[in-house]
Amino acid sequence: MTFEIILIISASLLLVSVLISKISDRSGIPALLLFLGIGMLAGSDGPGGIYFDDPALTQFIGIVALNLILFAGGLDTQWKDVRPVLKYGVVLSTLGVFITALVVGITAQYLLGFTLLQGLLLGAIVSSTDAAAVFSILRSKSLGLKGNLRPLLELESGSNDPMAVFLTIGMIQLLTKPGAQVIDLFGTFILQIIVGIAFGFLFGKLLVFLANRIQLGFEGLYPVLTLSIVFLAYSITNTLYGNGFLAVYLTGIVAGHQDFIHRRSVIRFHDGAAWLMQITMFLTLGLLVFPSEIPPIITTGLLVATSLIFIARPVSIFFSLLPTSFSLKEKAFLSWVGLRGAVPIILATYPLLAGLPQADSIFNIVFFVVLTSALLQGATIPYVAKWLGVDVPVIKKPIYPIQFTPVSGFKNELKELTVTPGSYMDGRTIVELNLPQEFLIILIAREHEFIMPSGGITLQAGDTLIVLSDKETFRLVEYNLKASLEKNILS
Repeated sequence: MTFEIILIISASLLLVSVLISKISDRSGIPALLLFLGIGMLAGSDGPGGIYFDDPALTQFIGIVALNLILFAGGLDTQWKDVRPVLKYGVVLSTLGVFITALVVGITAQYLLGFTLLQGLLLGAIVSSTDAAAVFSILRSKSLGLKGNLRPLLELESGSNDPMAVFLTIGMIQLLTKPGAQVIDLFGTFILQIIVGIAFGFLFGKLLVFLANRIQLGFEGLYPVLTLSIVFLAYSITNTLYGNGFLAVYLTGIVAGHQDFIHRRSVIRFHDGAAWLMQITMFLTLGLLVFPSEIPPIITTGLLVATSLIFIARPVSIFFSLLPTSFSLKEKAFLSWVGLRGAVPIILATYPLLAGLPQADSIFNIVFFVVLTSALLQGATIPYVAKWLGVDVPVIKKPIYPIQFTPVSGFKNELKELTVTPGSYMDGRTIVELNLPQEFLIILIAREHEFIMPSGGITLQAGDTLIVLSDKETFRLVEYNLKASLEKNILS
């Protein structure tokens, strides 16, 4: 096959995947499931006839893809939203994953005839929720959720992969090394977490420092800079016996929490890169699967999927969040959004590469479980949220016809100030507010139109002022306007 033919096939698969994503928007079927289906159709058992059977290459592609997906998810995570649920996310991503693996493992032992270690290996592989699936469904469906449900789900899915990877590798070691002891795994896990957190924080700070200090001559080089940081964070952390996935996710969160040059364009780039990696990853996984091998394990797969969705996930959620203020309906919704995606399939390649006797069966079972989870859970999340009463109307962030790119040495930034009903600003002209010269109103957004500001324009309740100001001046104006309102009320 010539290089040109390979490019034609690859580009065609990507194009079809992008176009077919519209079906997801209209039908509610998760887009990632459609990408997986395209890969299966293009594979050796489908009309495409492309033979692909390379678990090592699939694992490599999956690791690269997960790095970019986790970093993009972390970069787009709002720290102010994550902070209130940080402790809950940590519990779910550790204890919750362990409980899930344990319940599935015991189920596999008693119902499928696996040994306990083989069952625990299967449970470990399917124990983590998938960041790519959760991010894409919650964000592409514009699903609004009450309270802290959304940030908790995103934090959990972005941070629970390390525990699943650790459990999977640990179970393989126990199966392949007779002298290995369970107690030895505990110290390894603690080391992985500590090193992962430390290097995630370090590389996040390094990214911001380099972006703001080196002043690159071309804007297009900043995404290249962040790419290098992402892969350095993963590879160096793994080399030093830490968890690279955790480090990459924290690198994104730390960097996203701070301002750096060309931040918006970098976020847009990584959003596109994450979608490219999701499509590539699921197409590759679809090619790796031989659909003809799935029918013999359907019954087994249904048993595992049922135990995972209706027993293991709810038990892990309710037990992990037992001492919290989350309501019964909120816990029920969290239990349902236990989406499995690419991560379990990638982890299922580890037993294949280790040459375990049950590796082929485990891989096919995991693939079937992922399909079941995506079809049953992924397609029904909006309806379940509405049924449980945990959904809220989505407030779409407005798109303004201006952009601002911060540069080194310039402290000002664009901020939004909303005119609330009955406030001091409501019904007054701009000139009457006596705003400082450092506080510059750039644009007024009123309902579905934009107004160029002038001193004589009367502000109305609901107006959003797009302001160029430094942080100190903005806070001072906010304080003075509030004080003026209170003085006006007292008088």
